[in-house]
Amino acid sequence: MKRILLVAATAMLLAGCLSSLPETPKTQPPVVPVEPSETTQQPPPPVDTVPTPPKQRTTDWAAAVSPLVGDMSGANGVESGKVLLVDSVKNNTNGSFSVQNATSAIVTAVDNTHRFSVVPQDVANAARRTLGLSQEDSLVTRSKAIGLGRYVQADYVLYSVISGSNKQRDIEMQLMAVQSGEILWSGKHDIE
Repeated sequence: MKRILLVAATAMLLAGCLSSLPETPKTQPPVVPVEPSETTQQPPPPVDTVPTPPKQRTTDWAAAVSPLVGDMSGANGVESGKVLLVDSVKNNTNGSFSVQNATSAIVTAVDNTHRFSVVPQDVANAARRTLGLSQEDSLVTRSKAIGLGRYVQADYVLYSVISGSNKQRDIEMQLMAVQSGEILWSGKHDIE
């Protein structure tokens, strides 16, 4: 017990000594200017640049195909009221575009002439699947188009090919009789 009292007294004595020390004014340390040393700056790390994709051109397919469809509907030897199959457009360009949009524009333009009974695209697509032809078939040929026309019992097939480059494309259409395979009308037009 004496030890505890001795430790407590010593602690109090020391605590009192610390508080009785004279206070010294606080001074700030002197400011010493530092001269910048010559250091070689590291070049920034190389930045990976992502190439910008080429601009996608939008094509007004209706304006591109309407003159040809107008010429076709007025061609000699083409009978009104017959069933017409608009085959998928074949892409012979060095670029890509929506074949479905181009085909739909042709179907709409032919429908607007009221000269033919157009095979609906869902019927044509089902016939393509049945015959094992892809919707985006890049190897579309006239014989495949005529075979598809026979399958859907059409009188005529409208075969279309877009060729050229991304800068200058043109569309060529041919109206063929399904039974004979004869080309009844042919036309070509630039796509702007």
